[in-house]
Amino acid sequence: MRSIWKGSIGFGLVSIPVKLYSAVQTSSLDFDMLDSRDHSRIRYQRVNEHTHKEVPYDKIVKGYKLSDDYVIMDEHDFEDAAPEKSKVITIESFVNVSEVNPMFYETSYYTEPDTKNNKAYGLLLQALVKSGKAGLARFVLRSTESLCIVHPVKNVLVVTRIRFAQEIRETDDLNIADDMNISKKELDMGLALIEQYAEKFDVSKFKDEYNDSLLNIIKAKSKGKRATVKKLTPHKTKSDDLYDQLMESLKTKKGA
Repeated sequence: MRSIWKGSIGFGLVSIPVKLYSAVQTSSLDFDMLDSRDHSRIRYQRVNEHTHKEVPYDKIVKGYKLSDDYVIMDEHDFEDAAPEKSKVITIESFVNVSEVNPMFYETSYYTEPDTKNNKAYGLLLQALVKSGKAGLARFVLRSTESLCIVHPVKNVLVVTRIRFAQEIRETDDLNIADDMNISKKELDMGLALIEQYAEKFDVSKFKDEYNDSLLNIIKAKSKGKRATVKKLTPHKTKSDDLYDQLMESLKTKKGA
């Protein structure tokens, strides 16, 4: 792996030199857009909406529409707004990971200390494990200020970038009733069903089967064949009553 950031984690007055490595990778297949007539690749052009002619790169500027007019921005404007290019992940407080809404999570990075046996790195790692806490921090990545949590995963400190509060939309516009009128009998049955399906979280049990199936189809078509793909058939209940559906779900789980 190649590091994407080099700096340090600021833990009180302690500075821990680290490198960041991307902890995630895409599993989707990369498709090209082609002309169906001769399978040539399709290229996208930057076209002026009025003249319909291609615009050279050196003539392109960035503008923000304000009151029906565009305010043109130059590189100096973006530099002035950019955060100070600090190379420190500054931990400002410690929080319970369970209190961080999953909607805030973006992407994660592994950290690697400058030396294999960095004592400060080990101390922070063990302290977070023992306390059950995570460090809430901010840092600058690619000229953009990011909010993140620093948390332990096995024997590694992981930096997970999270969204700022203003990036999460409000729910006021959603058409959802304030009171669903769920009966105690239905709620008890719902809780029983949750308990019946409850298990320890193990994401390794789940695979991206869509891409595997798609790749099998691609390989088969390259040989002039058609791959056989097994389709799942949805199970329908006999009743439209919510309680009956929950009861049947419980019986189905027990039978499995």
